[in-house]
Amino acid sequence: MGNDGGSIPDRRDLVRNKPKAEQADKANQTRARWFFCALSKRPLQEPVVSCALGKLYNKDSILEYLLDRSAYGDGEDICGHIRSLKDVKTLRLAHNTSKTSAGDAVPDRAAFVCPLNIKEMNGSQPFVYLSTCGCVFSQAGLKAVSSTASPDSEEGNLDNSERSKLSERNHHGTELELCPQCGVKYDRGSDVVMLNPSVEQEEKMREAMELKRASEPAKGKGKKRKAHVDTVDIEGPVAKKTHTSLVPSTNPSMAAASRAVTNSLAEEEAKRKATMSDAVKSLYGPKGGRKKETFMTMGTFTRYA
Repeated sequence: MGNDGGSIPDRRDLVRNKPKAEQADKANQTRARWFFCALSKRPLQEPVVSCALGKLYNKDSILEYLLDRSAYGDGEDICGHIRSLKDVKTLRLAHNTSKTSAGDAVPDRAAFVCPLNIKEMNGSQPFVYLSTCGCVFSQAGLKAVSSTASPDSEEGNLDNSERSKLSERNHHGTELELCPQCGVKYDRGSDVVMLNPSVEQEEKMREAMELKRASEPAKGKGKKRKAHVDTVDIEGPVAKKTHTSLVPSTNPSMAAASRAVTNSLAEEEAKRKATMSDAVKSLYGPKGGRKKETFMTMGTFTRYA
């Protein structure tokens, strides 16, 4: 049973090395971010929405989360920054016509493509969406279209007055670019949102989102101010009308019924006392004057009929 020289243990039999930490498959992570909802982990199906951090969700999953924030266990960690449907944008996606496995649970081809260069939205290259209209493009396709339609290429054909006017409009943000798909105006600096950004880009987008929310005016001030004005004491017929409206009103029929019941009870009590014998009356009170109190009844309450 050992130590007989029949077997010599090796070092690998006596010393166990620390196992290597398991590393997640980057391909599966990329597929999960671009093919599945970030909240429900179900395949992306239109309508698809995105938040200010560029994550992709199914709209029905967001509705379930907003109705019951405990519907998903990790909902607060994933989309706790979403307060209402105003914080998400419905995306206008271009379908991939060359997609062959439309009914597969794990599709091999992306379901959506860029309408400008027909690149598949599978995570191999960055995609963006416009927060004004929700149209989705690849970053390279949008940059190529915006560079060809940029006014800088035509600036050489303008005189000095037109060039200064054009630069002034661009500086103040009144001259915006047009979406190449729907024609809605957008600002290249603030309205282009990256989809599924990297960790560093997501941190920057979160800081920008928090700064934007901090600069938003507080809600409900107008209603409070109006309520304060309504409570001010104003002299005149308006104040009298308001005062009279606050006084509770009594139904006349109910008041008449209660008076009738009270009168009938009083009449019955008077008849009962009229037919009461002297022996019974002596039990409720003294015959002549107030009864003298004794040490048994002194300081107590005695009810007399």
